[in-house]
Amino acid sequence: MLNIIAGTLSSPLVIVPNSYESIETITVGSGGASSVTFSSIPSTYTHLQIRAIARIATGGQAGIIQFNGDTTTTNYYQHGIEALGSGTPGGFGSNSFPTILSIPSTANIFAVTVTDILDYTNTNKYKTIRVLTGQEKNTTGELYVLSGLWKNTNAITSILIKPNASSFAEFTQFALYGIKGA
Repeated sequence: MLNIIAGTLSSPLVIVPNSYESIETITVGSGGASSVTFSSIPSTYTHLQIRAIARIATGGQAGIIQFNGDTTTTNYYQHGIEALGSGTPGGFGSNSFPTILSIPSTANIFAVTVTDILDYTNTNKYKTIRVLTGQEKNTTGELYVLSGLWKNTNAITSILIKPNASSFAEFTQFALYGIKGA
């Protein structure tokens, strides 16, 4: 697919190739899933992006992300801003697995996220993510903007996403995209 940008008399028409490519989409079936894993991620892109719509089976939870099987909490960090319902927005930071989803358990209400994983193959620096996630619960929505860090220089080859507790509900969907270019 091509994105076409119209030119003017002083500059020609520019055709820009689509820079996002679908790598894999996972949809949770009946019975739910305790986690979702993207493995064997190709190293042919500059960045990765996860787009998700998710709900969990019981209790509102955070959806967290881990890379390459690293389960050591102190290897991760996150900080961000949250806006909860009509309350005053606040900031937070913690030495923990980055949250990529604020997930409701309420029937038929799903959270959404767009998570960018920057320079995932660069072995000269730690890996950074940026997240926009939220949900609308008819009167008490939530919005989070945060960034996370994996303190490791290894290329990312697998991504695990899971709720802090419980499991993902049926119809939860995660899509992984590769982003070309700088």
